[in-house]
Amino acid sequence: MMWFTKENRVDNVAKLLAHSPDFMCRHMRCKGKKVDILFLSNLINHDHLQQNVLTFIQKQEDVSVEQLVRCLPIGAIRICETEKEVAAYIRDGWAGIYIEKEKRALAVNIAQQVERSLEKAETESLVLGPKMSFTESIDTNIRILRQNVTDENLVTEKVMIGARNQLEVRVVYIRDIADETNVQTIKQRLSELHLDEVTDSSVLAQLLDDHAYTIFPQYLLTELPDRLAYSLMKGRIGIFVDRSPTVIICPTTFFSFFETTEDIYLRWTMSTVLRAIRILGIFASIFLSPLYVAVITYHYEVIPSALLLTIGESRSRVPFPPVIEALFLEFMIELLREAGARLPTKVGQTMGIVGGIVLGQAAVDAGFTSNVLIIIVALSALGSFTAPSYEMGATIRILRFPIILLAALWGLVGIFIGVSLLLIHLLKLTSLGRPYLSPVYPFRFADIKYALIRLPQKFYSERPKTNRPQNSRRFSWREAMKRKDLDE
Repeated sequence: MMWFTKENRVDNVAKLLAHSPDFMCRHMRCKGKKVDILFLSNLINHDHLQQNVLTFIQKQEDVSVEQLVRCLPIGAIRICETEKEVAAYIRDGWAGIYIEKEKRALAVNIAQQVERSLEKAETESLVLGPKMSFTESIDTNIRILRQNVTDENLVTEKVMIGARNQLEVRVVYIRDIADETNVQTIKQRLSELHLDEVTDSSVLAQLLDDHAYTIFPQYLLTELPDRLAYSLMKGRIGIFVDRSPTVIICPTTFFSFFETTEDIYLRWTMSTVLRAIRILGIFASIFLSPLYVAVITYHYEVIPSALLLTIGESRSRVPFPPVIEALFLEFMIELLREAGARLPTKVGQTMGIVGGIVLGQAAVDAGFTSNVLIIIVALSALGSFTAPSYEMGATIRILRFPIILLAALWGLVGIFIGVSLLLIHLLKLTSLGRPYLSPVYPFRFADIKYALIRLPQKFYSERPKTNRPQNSRRFSWREAMKRKDLDE
């Protein structure tokens, strides 16, 4: 351990900070003692420095580490034993305070917080429910979470990851609900990460995956505080990453990516219909284009005669086989989507609409494709956009291409082969060690209402068994009804 001395303390800290040009040291004398205050001028709040540190120290009768810890009007104060500790705090916007003849130093938090204001979520839009989203500040995000979850058993455990660029991570869960095995698994995986840095929560989610080579996301990413609160109450775990506006939710299932918190706010009948539309849209997105290729290439007999005439006329000027035609249109749709996502919002929306109309009409007039396939590809694209999760939507769009190729090789048999391989793969996947296709496999009838359908609220007295909650009881509907009758 290197103790601080008068001769090397400022110089050594300056070396640890790579002699940054914004590194500054203020020298003071208070009651005969020399006091050095070190900081990076670009990171601190100068008003706090002047009012709560410099002016306050000058007024003290006795200046010592213990005295300043007791009296400084700053909430976050740390006692440091080594110069590396002081330098680390200074990099985070703190100020280091050295007092003559003292072997220890102080670090006080006077950081100037840089963050955007609370706004609506960009990736998850809702009609009903709270519109506020998380920000890039982990402290702000924890405050938002505590406003949404007032349970006294809410736990927020701090973990630091990254050897060179350290990042604060918070594991949040409700102590008497979340399964202890899930919590310990997450902590172990975080402790086993030995890397220089983690830039975002989406990167951390990939590092924590059970299966690194699958195309399917295994953890849910959300910007919505109410979705995190709802998940915690069901026994799941949240992971915040500093400087990231999204939070990781685990464990998750395949069906979790098609849920929205809006399903809770709407009446159960409407929620069931909307969820069914999403799931049907996903199936349409994956299989409409492959079915077109398979039927046109191998199975004309399944097409009604009236429709067959229309398709024949539409394809009469197309010189390419159906598989090339379908791949060309799918690739064009993906180009439009990617270009629209990278352009500014208003320009991207205009380009997507105008580009789709112009290119689609031009492709038909030029004989590159048929009108029927334009409609099918458009429906497939719309179906992929119904997925509330961006990651799952991208996965669905990518899955179309290999199934189109299988349909071109073996027709409907190829599609069945693709579906079989896809189901086998999904059956093997897990999320935090829990089955990915639960509650369908392993089948849990009681949890179907959390995955495929919505029921009236009185049927949700139990938490989903998929998450292995310690306390499975949410409420007793019969007891609530008895109390209501007594009140009346």
